Amino acid sequence: MSILVTGGAGYIGSHTCVELIKAGYDIVVIDNFYNSCKESLVRVSELTGKDFAFYECDIRDEEGLSHIFEKEKIDAVVHFAGLKAVGESCAMPLEYYENNVGGTITLCRVMKKYGCKKMVFSSSATVYGMNNPSPLVETMPAGGTTNPYGTTKFMIELILSDLYKADNEWSVCLLRYFNPIGAHESGRIGEDPNGIPNNLMPYISQVAIGKLPKLNVYGNDYDTHDGTGVRDYIHVVDLAIGHIKAIDHVLETQSLDIYNLGTGTGYSVLDIVNAFQKVNNITIPYEIVDRRPGDIATCYSNPAKALAELNWKAERGIEEMCRDTWRWQSMNPNGYKA
Repeated sequence: MSILVTGGAGYIGSHTCVELIKAGYDIVVIDNFYNSCKESLVRVSELTGKDFAFYECDIRDEEGLSHIFEKEKIDAVVHFAGLKAVGESCAMPLEYYENNVGGTITLCRVMKKYGCKKMVFSSSATVYGMNNPSPLVETMPAGGTTNPYGTTKFMIELILSDLYKADNEWSVCLLRYFNPIGAHESGRIGEDPNGIPNNLMPYISQVAIGKLPKLNVYGNDYDTHDGTGVRDYIHVVDLAIGHIKAIDHVLETQSLDIYNLGTGTGYSVLDIVNAFQKVNNITIPYEIVDRRPGDIATCYSNPAKALAELNWKAERGIEEMCRDTWRWQSMNPNGYKA
């Protein structure tokens, strides 16, 4: 079976490529390197001992995608490609809608043209909005998103749902991620954000390596056990394995299914800081600053449906997430850049 991985050079994409190859799948990778690096794919090949087809292509390029589908026998698609920074999406909404929503429509049109109707989509817990109480379950109403990035994820879910309703030959898994952190245990692939990180763990690790002076903790007066925001952090390898289970599922079914991929446990910002310091014996200086607009106190998943239907659950704990993050950062102080 041959799986097309869009955005396969990215953080989650590269880890999923490793797990797909380990599971015996052939992969074809496309990426435009807007927020990723070719070196990650070199290291995927190194880690797996396998070569694979790669095309530098944008998902909005219908002619380029058609060429790939003509040349390669694609059985299913894992769709990661998209712009993903919340703050940037607020400043550049048109670019986010054009790339994420428009690109997905183009991809689906090409898939339909070549008779490939099986997709696993990289969605997000942001689609639950701000008004659902945790733990979040798949039956809760989606929408009420607070930024264009989250809205693009919600819109794509609606588009894929309508596509399935119109043509039941499609099989689609919508995977709602919580907060992926960590890295491959080898330290060879990991998260390499452009500029100042938007997410907590890469920010912590860049403070630890000395690239940033301190961590800003946005608010300590939330209704949580220590006043800082609580989130559901999941090891990126566990997340990647969730995609293998989802691919197995879409290849065997004709359905549309939604799954949370999280641990079901919430950790606060200071829980993460303390775990990172303990496991890696490193001090992380931090400062409490004002809350950020739009942040909520608590967000974590109920992942029971993924266990019941996909036989998947997260196996790696918070200390392993912190240890693997630091191994990646310390071995690659400048990420994939030499």
